[in-house]
Amino acid sequence: MTRHIPVLMSEAIDSLQLKPNLNIIDCTLGDGGHSEAILEKTSPNGKLLGIDADPESMLRAKQFLYRFGQRAVFSRNNFENLKQIISESNFKPIHGILLDLGWSTPQFEERGRGFSFVGDEPLDMRYGGTNEKGITAAEIVNEYQLADLIKIFKQYGEEKLSELIAKQIVEYRKNNKIETTGQLTEIILAVYRKVLKSEKEVPWIGGLHPSTKIFQALRIETNHELEALRNVLPAAMDALEPGGRLVVITFHSLEDRIVKHFFQSKGDKLKIITKKPIIAGVSEVEVNTKARSAKLRVAEKL
Repeated sequence: MTRHIPVLMSEAIDSLQLKPNLNIIDCTLGDGGHSEAILEKTSPNGKLLGIDADPESMLRAKQFLYRFGQRAVFSRNNFENLKQIISESNFKPIHGILLDLGWSTPQFEERGRGFSFVGDEPLDMRYGGTNEKGITAAEIVNEYQLADLIKIFKQYGEEKLSELIAKQIVEYRKNNKIETTGQLTEIILAVYRKVLKSEKEVPWIGGLHPSTKIFQALRIETNHELEALRNVLPAAMDALEPGGRLVVITFHSLEDRIVKHFFQSKGDKLKIITKKPIIAGVSEVEVNTKARSAKLRVAEKL
């Protein structure tokens, strides 16, 4: 079983200022990498509440954290429901909260839900799994109006060819339903080839794959990610004990902006610990290229 390695691991753990017997919430449990380190540092009696909407992530994390017994509490839910989750779990007092907004490697590569443009999978992208309610990425590309597609590609993907790609999608779906990641990737590549006046199968050298930003935009729209982040930040702040820390790791400018502005707007309740975000060092980026876009911000409740 390949296990996801969290980015900025030591920085996140250090920022939480962990001590024995503290209670911490990991809002994005994933494969339990952060949670395992947290439970080790808060022994013998500190507890951890691990939250994840993905049923497969929850099963995997329980295996990795089994040795901690009842010190590890789990909730399969979306972290935007934090207040409700805390109440239902009767989890208090809370001395630290961690949000790692990155998606784990197994979620992208092993779930078969269309998160990755490598390969050909059903275009789903729902975080909670294929049995979850809610719109799929396929429904977005097949049913959204042209103007709406352009808007989400520009806002959530910051894609420079948003308009051309959206028009190509609308043209394609007149005759064929877009159901797989392979179909969508080929549509995107066709636009890039035309713009670059290249018929090559791979019209770029190094850097970001042309599909990256469109897939990011669709994932954000499918899972209402930015709305969930805006909802969880005030709930996390309210839940913390005075002196407790809120640690957030973001992976693109949209998320980072929301966290930065929230921290700044709560000067009466939060002390900003990181005047500038913490970023990964050269050695970590060399081992894990995904770390290059990670930013860690920390605030302490007054």
